[in-house]
Amino acid sequence: MKNEADLVIRNGLVYDGTGAEPFEADVAVSAGRITALGKVSARGREEIDARGLAVTPGFVDIHTHYDGQVTWENRLVPSSSHGVTTVVMGNCGVGFAPCRPEQRDTLVRLMEGVEDIPHPVLVEGVPWCWETFPQYLQYLAQRRYDMDICGYVPHAALRVYAMGERGASGAPASAADRAEMARLVRDAVAAGAMGFSTSRTFFHRSSDGQSTPTFRAAEEELSAMALALKDAGRGAMQMIIDFDEGAEEAFGSMRRLVERSGRPLSFSLMEGDTGPLSPRWPEILEWIARANADSLPIKGQVAGRAVGMLYGHELTLNPFYTTQTYRELAGLPLAERAAQLRRPEIRARMLAEPIDRDPANVLGRMVRDYEHMFVLGDPPDYEPLPEASIAAQARRRGVSPDALAYDLMLERDGRATLYYTLANYAHGSLDACLAMMRHSGTVLGLGDGGAHCGTICDGSLPTFMLTHWGRDRSRGERLPLPWIVKALTREPALAVGLADRGLIAPGCKADLNVLHFDRLRLMAPEVTYDLPAGGRRLVQRSGGYRATVVSGVVAYRDGEATGSLPGRLVRGPQLERRRWNSYIAPR
Repeated sequence: MKNEADLVIRNGLVYDGTGAEPFEADVAVSAGRITALGKVSARGREEIDARGLAVTPGFVDIHTHYDGQVTWENRLVPSSSHGVTTVVMGNCGVGFAPCRPEQRDTLVRLMEGVEDIPHPVLVEGVPWCWETFPQYLQYLAQRRYDMDICGYVPHAALRVYAMGERGASGAPASAADRAEMARLVRDAVAAGAMGFSTSRTFFHRSSDGQSTPTFRAAEEELSAMALALKDAGRGAMQMIIDFDEGAEEAFGSMRRLVERSGRPLSFSLMEGDTGPLSPRWPEILEWIARANADSLPIKGQVAGRAVGMLYGHELTLNPFYTTQTYRELAGLPLAERAAQLRRPEIRARMLAEPIDRDPANVLGRMVRDYEHMFVLGDPPDYEPLPEASIAAQARRRGVSPDALAYDLMLERDGRATLYYTLANYAHGSLDACLAMMRHSGTVLGLGDGGAHCGTICDGSLPTFMLTHWGRDRSRGERLPLPWIVKALTREPALAVGLADRGLIAPGCKADLNVLHFDRLRLMAPEVTYDLPAGGRRLVQRSGGYRATVVSGVVAYRDGEATGSLPGRLVRGPQLERRRWNSYIAPR
């Protein structure tokens, strides 16, 4: 019929992604695009009554690691539970293309070590029906998803592909090596890569303990790839880099890459003590501001909450995982292990055993930092008071924090979870996150969906932003909902060149969320065993989402999958259909 749309969302309170105040309107959609906004007279083949509900653009998550999952799965959990309609994968320099057959195990072990995705899962799940990055994209283009996907070409894979064992071991790249990597970047971007990513942090190691191949890559190597983006006239750079003793030089190297290439760059920025977890983050924000004032497009990727590691007997880590006794029990099924751990003699022995003192095992020390460790709870508390820490509770009870942690983890039949605030919580609140998020030179990211299957579950950040910062926070300032929606939608989309989404306006891609703001909630993370080879992962569900729409098709209704898979591979930056920047309200 002539006056008919594919979908009409009626009577909603529209947060359009610009940061402007919401307004009541209907939204009409046809052929995957928003066709009308306001009072819509056309009838929809499908209609959603959004009276009393909020309507937002679909959320854009620019820091994920679904590189393996997209090869065997159609639904990208946990992101799909939190209104995400576009993800960017291939971050931090790790991924699975390009790759020669004899190099597969190298990349699997790197992903296992850096992103905590179990080796058997990747060996069984990844089909390896490609060698080059364009072939990888061609495989993904044939598949269907519950959201759109796109990705960077990862530097570690490029290095190993171009240099072989020399690249894997971190050897310096020759002029010929650099030229080959630049060629591979140009080919990848021409095929649809969003740019390239790299890692220069000592935290990133393969499962055999070796540093990521890109850790000591020289600046001239990075420059070769950056100039390949310049030649292509498109693409962005993403990086994680250490900001400890050489913070000025680390930032200076990123600034020079942008000066030479003219291409945008974003990097991980977190509060902490060492490596990429920098106590100098206020200075780094000033450096970003100066670079932006000089028209250099550099942004810090920041998170809205602590980077939280989860400890427990079902998970990868716990405070006792390096002890000899725990290693002897670790292979037992959970129920049997919990029964053994309840035996007084086992408890006494394990509490007396030393932790791993290997200076290279940073995690071995983190797992007993009880001043920054808490019981997560259900519903989860992501801004706990310092006096709720395991250390503070132990002092009040007159027991050791080791003993208290041991007993707490045995609750719920051994499934209790402890929450360790690795970053962004040095002073016992989220005030540092607030300052970083508000800075004009930052963009929300670092959710890490698809990675850290047994340690971190931060893919729920969109729902957390709306509930904690927009509604529930009691320990300080909140953030306006229009600001939060913009930070989850338009800003990350523009940061990576996806100018066709993150905005509710005629002509934009019809990725939308309809949600009941007052009923939004986060459930506690839970463990499932639904990966290939029976692999384990943490997932986190939400409540309050009435509908999530991708390309005009309802993919989720009331939190349940509809059976539709409208998501596709996005090949490279998506050009503006009009001058969208005029819609963007300043922060």
